[in-house]
Amino acid sequence: MENNHKVKHIFVTGGVVSSLGKGIASASLGMLLQSRGLKVTIMKMDPYINVDPGTMSPFQHGEVYVTEDGAETDLDLGHYERFLNKSTSQLNNTTTGQIYFEVITRERRGDYLGKTVQVIPHITDEIKRHISAVALSEPDLDVVITEVGGTVGDIESLPFLEAIRQYRLDIGKDNVLNIHLTLVPYIASAGELKTKPTQHSVMRLREIGIQPDILLCRTERALPEDLKAKIALFCNVPIDSVISAADVSSIYEVPLYFNAQKLDDLVVERLNLKCGQPKLAKWNKVIEKLRNPQHEVTIAMCGKYVDLQDSYKSIIESFVHAGVSNDAKVKLKWISSEILEKQHPSEYLSDVAGLLIPGGFGDRGIEGKINAVSYARENKIPFFGICLGLQCAVIEFARNICKLENANSMEFNSETPYPVIDLMEQQKRVKSKGGTMRLGSSMCKITEGTLAHKIYGKTEIMERHRHRFEVNNDYRELLESRGMILSGINPELDLVEMIELPEHPWFVGGQFHPELQSRVLEVHPLFREFVAAALKFKQKNTNANS
Repeated sequence: MENNHKVKHIFVTGGVVSSLGKGIASASLGMLLQSRGLKVTIMKMDPYINVDPGTMSPFQHGEVYVTEDGAETDLDLGHYERFLNKSTSQLNNTTTGQIYFEVITRERRGDYLGKTVQVIPHITDEIKRHISAVALSEPDLDVVITEVGGTVGDIESLPFLEAIRQYRLDIGKDNVLNIHLTLVPYIASAGELKTKPTQHSVMRLREIGIQPDILLCRTERALPEDLKAKIALFCNVPIDSVISAADVSSIYEVPLYFNAQKLDDLVVERLNLKCGQPKLAKWNKVIEKLRNPQHEVTIAMCGKYVDLQDSYKSIIESFVHAGVSNDAKVKLKWISSEILEKQHPSEYLSDVAGLLIPGGFGDRGIEGKINAVSYARENKIPFFGICLGLQCAVIEFARNICKLENANSMEFNSETPYPVIDLMEQQKRVKSKGGTMRLGSSMCKITEGTLAHKIYGKTEIMERHRHRFEVNNDYRELLESRGMILSGINPELDLVEMIELPEHPWFVGGQFHPELQSRVLEVHPLFREFVAAALKFKQKNTNANS
């Protein structure tokens, strides 16, 4: 098997329960190693049979994160990009579905020369090929961190765990480190932290043939030394390899918490990595602003998946970044768009300083979103529409300003007399659902003198997309004649990418997803300026009422 032996591999597994934070732990460790001058990348291996999360409901899997090259991936890749401030690709996310699809394709082609195709070695070999492909994807790469989804003991995770067991044998134990994230629950009735779940999780891992080198123990409070010693004894690891992963107020504090316990020192020593000391000054500055913001502002998030906030994970984090940039705490007010179909928006939006309408699919709650846009436009509340949010803004403008009664999107009403939003021409021949939308990064040309141009400071930008419907070009002239500025256009497809209203203090829509490019140390300009506009709106109202 082809492999770059200079590259060191760290495998992160989880036990006891899911959602302990393997993605945050992996991203935090990656950030610490990167801060020491090492070149790091991270991949996620998900054990579900879906080829990707693109056809899954957000309620099932949270946000679908889209990479520059158009891969629909797990939301943890967003954490990887935000913490490491670098882009990932389709190589950085692998699912059981992808692995089996490739093996079955080879079998149908006759590549296995009549052999019986089995989980071992064929499936495990394919998993190892994916890991090696990431290791070879960048020149001078030092470390690949691989997060294995699910928990130890899950049937669907077994091929991945067997593959990483074999990988250590393939490239040598000095080139591999196994980190196991597990739970040490606090039992309130007993007043004690309990180590037994961790012991059993490690026991299951060792039965598979993997001895963890480092344990990250998720807990409500820091582990006392006696419990660390107990875990070390029963789990067969040195006591300094038992790291507390206690709750912190922000996910961005996790790297500093790990660094204080010398996790990165431990990894560097075990893998014999040649590097300097971590440079964390900029990160510490971010944390200081997070902890002590000078201002506070409330922004409404009006969507249809608000019952599972992970559906909007990248947007949430972009507001954190924008808050730091504006020295402010951004409080999000979650509003189900379905409620606004029955009740007047003023009951929910009169106390906010900004409104964001995020992306989504299907007609549920759409009229509520359109009502919210109308309220923000009429009351001069800063408005930001993302993807479907832009489309709702165009529909609202067409109905109420252009007087096109019952204007709509063809997605929601195929019989509308005024289809101001229509299926993209390239999408009309598409039958399959998975991976067939307009996906990934593409160029947008911005008109000079517009608000968009002021925000970006340039006339050409690259943004990521995930949609099938677009502004209908047949209505562009009418929209512009009534005052809407189409400030961003895709030059290749001649599609509207950005809109704005000049008579409004801050009314911007983007057909793309800017939240996918916001970083801890490099906030996206649209979010930065939207929060700045919301703070200005709040201050103006405060002065008017004082």
